[in-house]
Amino acid sequence: MEILSPAGSPEGLAASIKGGCDAVYLGGNAFGARAFSKNFSDAEIEGAVNYAHDRGVKVYVTVNTLIKDSEMDDAVSFVRFLDDIDADAVLIQDLGLLGQIGNLDIRKHASTQMGIHSASGLEWCSENGIDRAVLARELTFEELSSVVKGSKIETEVFVQGAMCYCISGGCLLSSLAGGRSGNRGQCAQPCRKSYTIGEKEGFFLSNADLYGVDWLERLKSIGVSAVKIEGRMRSHAYAYLATKVYSMADRGCPEEEIEKTSDLLKTVFNRGFCDGYLPGISSLVQPGYADNRGYFLGSVRVIEKKFDLSGLKEQVNVRDGISIFKGKDKIGGFKISSLGKATAPFRIEDGVYDIYRTYDPRIDEIKNIVGKAPELRGKGARNKCMRDIRKTVRRPRDPELSFYVGSLKVLDTVIGYADRIYYDLNESTSAAGKICADNSVEFAVNLPRFRPQMDLEVSDHDVMVNTPDQMYHYSDRRRYGSHHMNMFNSDFPAVMHQTTLSAELSKREIEYIAEHHAGRIEVMVFGRTELMCTRDAGIAAGVLGDELEHEFPVYRDGFGLAHLLNSSDLLLLPYMSELSSMGIDSVGIDLRKRPVSLAKTVAEAYGNKDIGMKGRITEMCGSINYGHYLRGVN
Repeated sequence: MEILSPAGSPEGLAASIKGGCDAVYLGGNAFGARAFSKNFSDAEIEGAVNYAHDRGVKVYVTVNTLIKDSEMDDAVSFVRFLDDIDADAVLIQDLGLLGQIGNLDIRKHASTQMGIHSASGLEWCSENGIDRAVLARELTFEELSSVVKGSKIETEVFVQGAMCYCISGGCLLSSLAGGRSGNRGQCAQPCRKSYTIGEKEGFFLSNADLYGVDWLERLKSIGVSAVKIEGRMRSHAYAYLATKVYSMADRGCPEEEIEKTSDLLKTVFNRGFCDGYLPGISSLVQPGYADNRGYFLGSVRVIEKKFDLSGLKEQVNVRDGISIFKGKDKIGGFKISSLGKATAPFRIEDGVYDIYRTYDPRIDEIKNIVGKAPELRGKGARNKCMRDIRKTVRRPRDPELSFYVGSLKVLDTVIGYADRIYYDLNESTSAAGKICADNSVEFAVNLPRFRPQMDLEVSDHDVMVNTPDQMYHYSDRRRYGSHHMNMFNSDFPAVMHQTTLSAELSKREIEYIAEHHAGRIEVMVFGRTELMCTRDAGIAAGVLGDELEHEFPVYRDGFGLAHLLNSSDLLLLPYMSELSSMGIDSVGIDLRKRPVSLAKTVAEAYGNKDIGMKGRITEMCGSINYGHYLRGVN
């Protein structure tokens, strides 16, 4: 089984290779999901490919962000360059980009951001020129066993590193609340901040890091092709140690030897560890803290600045660096000069404190093992790409009205204004379908956001799909693509009846897509935009509060998923005339989990094109926003 390691810099590249990996993944100066990593210039990428190949190691390059139309030529040119310099594969998220590079020989890997999480998703990958899928991190081992079985393509599973709280590729919290898009590689990590739920305060969205070395043999036994270590933004000591731990385990080294290296790894970077979702659905959240604290040694009682090192659960050595914490606050740190009693060289009140090892002198030895950063040079140059871009005929029109609904009461309220209903799959779905049929209104079942087994009872209804898996599985009927499909450019495949554009697009970008995409498109114009969807079993329905006193509603659905919604409502009612002039086919109005009174007012406003009702809607909602319509994302 392939051990795939991070290379966030030339030092990281050398560290991972010397740690014993079979392949590395790295990013260029654009289009990578880690925009704030050091990354590599084109010449350095070519040098990295040569350096790795000389040592029998493969190189995969990340082009796994969503691509704007204005960037597509450059992105295609970059992938052609990677093909020319014999990079071993390219990781991608954007379905529009996939269609543009299908004729290139370079192997294509579906990034975890693409959301592949079922056997149907792997079938779709196989039929669309994808050689490997990096499977969703939310899958359990039991689900992986079923998904991977009989796969026609290679599969890759994360085993080490940061665990996103949200289902990969679906997070809009950083984007809409902080202005930095995770789908564009600029995540501000709002999940690592402190929040309140009721009277409690903590890091309720911050998962512990994945540590899956004990699952290696089981993953190999079910046919997983590669295991992946996350960490391009971490130190080269981390890259070396993480790689060494997994390569040792893969070779069958004794557990005692692996544990020595693992202890050092847990000193270099540690915000708490877990098995991820591999054992089953649970909560991975580490609510006490979200920062790197090093290796937890135990708790001690400090009296007059002194404490006994022998009282710790783990052994401490001379020259070890330790940090002292009280709850979420760091009190200070220092190096151990002698064993037995230790004295803090700073003011500290008497009490019980947590002790963490943050430095081990053996870490310095890694610098000697890795050596100087290799000089990575190349002679290749990109050839410019100029695609044949054609405009489509799209005349101004009044967009159809599509309503997202989850209850019969709201359905009865809006049915007179609706051209289409997207109805959540629940116990009243059949009744809702009959009401729509009786009123000659289009009806589609809104499928759950994440479902490894395609065992849903949707009868012969049309469906609203959220992933390539669902798009492929339900190809026998009319499909509508939700905004979770991340349609970000006009090259997105026009294979569904209608696709909702990404929630991160600006007016100008929407207009361009309308001018150049032949398929039917929809734009969301009202509702509490979903910021996160998670399998976390620990978060309850309620309200999540942040430091700016924003309140984010949380609800749980019938499929074990929790949904975090925006603190205010998207309201593009004032811009309906602009969308009409663009020839947008339909607009989406999300009224799920909302009172009938609000549903009635919103339906009347959009149905009657009454911009004057904006104030009333704003008053009923409390606050409104315009999403990214006026600003877009970088």
